[in-house]
Amino acid sequence: MLAVSARGCSRLASPHASSPAGAAAAAAALASSPVLSSGMNALEQPAPPGAGFGDTGRSSGADDPPPRPSSSSGEAREGYQWSRVAYQRQPMPHQHKVTPGFNGHVSVASSSSLYQQSYRHFSSSSDQQGIWAGNKLIRDLPRCVKIVEVGPRDGLQNEKDIVPTPVKVELIRRLAASGLSVVEATSFVSPKWVPQLADAKDVMQAVRNIEGVRLPVLTPNLKGFEAAIAAGAKEIAVFASASEGFSKSNINCTVKESLMRYNDVALAAKEKEIPVRGYVSCVVGCPVDGPVPPSNVAYVAKELYDMGCYDVSLGDTIGVGTPGTVVPMLEAAMSAVPVEKLAVHFHDTYGQSLSNILISLQMGISVVDSSVAGLGGCPYAKGASGNVATEDVVYMLNGLGIKTGVDLGKVMAAGEFICKRLGRQSGSKAATALSKVTANASKL
Repeated sequence: MLAVSARGCSRLASPHASSPAGAAAAAAALASSPVLSSGMNALEQPAPPGAGFGDTGRSSGADDPPPRPSSSSGEAREGYQWSRVAYQRQPMPHQHKVTPGFNGHVSVASSSSLYQQSYRHFSSSSDQQGIWAGNKLIRDLPRCVKIVEVGPRDGLQNEKDIVPTPVKVELIRRLAASGLSVVEATSFVSPKWVPQLADAKDVMQAVRNIEGVRLPVLTPNLKGFEAAIAAGAKEIAVFASASEGFSKSNINCTVKESLMRYNDVALAAKEKEIPVRGYVSCVVGCPVDGPVPPSNVAYVAKELYDMGCYDVSLGDTIGVGTPGTVVPMLEAAMSAVPVEKLAVHFHDTYGQSLSNILISLQMGISVVDSSVAGLGGCPYAKGASGNVATEDVVYMLNGLGIKTGVDLGKVMAAGEFICKRLGRQSGSKAATALSKVTANASKL
């Protein structure tokens, strides 16, 4: 069982002292903090080995995600005291000053390990610490973010060549070992529609007893739910579209009909005390209907939340979103569902995922879906590329001083493992860059 942190998870406070002595101490702490670390605040003591986001959810208990909360504020979740500030649109005066020395340089130092603690990053001055302390956009970010890894399911489902079951199992084991608290394992859908996941039963039976990680599986209907439970699944997910066109082309029913179907699944899960996660697809744009009104997203999100979903993940299925379209979508969803019950799920078709994640964090979101090596796509969304890469998300969050509990080096190794099996390059820019730097350093 993963150890539960006693520290609270709230918005970022000033991580460094403003005095000269404090700045020097902070600089020294930063200098000793490897870029491949878990994103721990530089001035805090690292958690003991194995410390992370909470229990695995193998049975219903104190560490399981609660059903629907009686309150929308400050509950314990995945092992942290989560306290999120609701986003409020406020006028932003155009009087920002650019502090000299904000752009820190990267200094490289090699070591004997290929990934672990190979490179250290340093700020070129203490000015960045002052920005962290005084810039509201940074200060109000969540102190910790839960990453939901979707690579084994959403990442592999679009692969044309069947990935052997042992490879899928090994990928899940490696991801779990990296400190990821949630890894979406597979999907119990008809093999006729998604042949890649025809081995869902075998995968689930092989990984169901892995310690320290939650392993939700997608179940589109009662038949899938029953098969998942029989295979040993202890957490499930359901998905609905915010677009009528996509719902009909994807699961052959209207949005309303899909919600009725999922309500039956949610009721069955409640009887067995099985946690349920909800997904909303096409929250910005649809390959069939085009732009999707934010009100549609709010409606579907609220329906899933009212069913008892402990998370409602908002998915930009075809990756067309930008901060300009994500903000009104999130505002609509947050008007219907408490912000602490929302997650974001961005595909990186147009390279906008990290900017969309950052604006989501600024609005109060602190749960982010991602896929190792940027794997993914959608069988029913032509042109949709992979999900945002887990490595890129962790790298960005580390740079913001946001805790994830994830070891970037181990995620990179998992990405390298699956990419070699698929015969392709990683879709993660961070992993690609760090691997090149590591390879060059090893020649010195």
